[in-house]
Amino acid sequence: MRVAILEDDPDQAEITGLWLSHAEHTVDSFANATDFLRAVKRDSFDLYVLDWMLPDLSGIEVLKKLRTEMDDYTPVVIATAKDEEQSIVRGLEAGADDYIVKPIRQAELVARVSAVLRRATGGKPDDEGLDVAPYSVHLANKTVSLGDEKIALTNREFELALFFFRNAGKMVSRGHILQAIWGIENRSVSTRTVDTHVSRLRKKLKLCEANGWVLSAIYQHGYRIERVAA
Repeated sequence: MRVAILEDDPDQAEITGLWLSHAEHTVDSFANATDFLRAVKRDSFDLYVLDWMLPDLSGIEVLKKLRTEMDDYTPVVIATAKDEEQSIVRGLEAGADDYIVKPIRQAELVARVSAVLRRATGGKPDDEGLDVAPYSVHLANKTVSLGDEKIALTNREFELALFFFRNAGKMVSRGHILQAIWGIENRSVSTRTVDTHVSRLRKKLKLCEANGWVLSAIYQHGYRIERVAA
């Protein structure tokens, strides 16, 4: 999964990022709220880890901006030295999904991040419970059907379709797609390649209002697939 860390202590950011990377997450770190908020406006992530005490805005203020101003409901874990019950309650009431007290321990961090991500998918493994009717996603043979019609997809196209359906309703950036589908974190694969694959997938799946789903380009950001009324 793709994780963004907001932490102004460079040593803490480095070790937290290292632990999450060892747990097979891709990590981007930011030292201040301004850079973090700028990044999440143009990019997409699966989870945020927010420090509370920062040089510009507090983690709580960042969380409130995400939830109320940016309509961003990406799961959030607050990581802070503030261990009072009142602070924990305040963080959770502001919209955090979990709260971890510093000093952070590796196993606890990884377990809490995994638990939050599981809850974000309804507690089901990634290969179960996808409600994308009239489409059916078949994990065993990597195919997608529209009603009774099986749609011929390449392995890459299938992984892209699965990624979009798992993130239905959420804007996903081209960088996020590159990392999730091509397994790269740089731009050695042109974003034009992403656009070409998305265009081809849209045509093959016949994604349109008549079939209950639309896949839209978000200018200068990425894509969003959404269920609509047929």
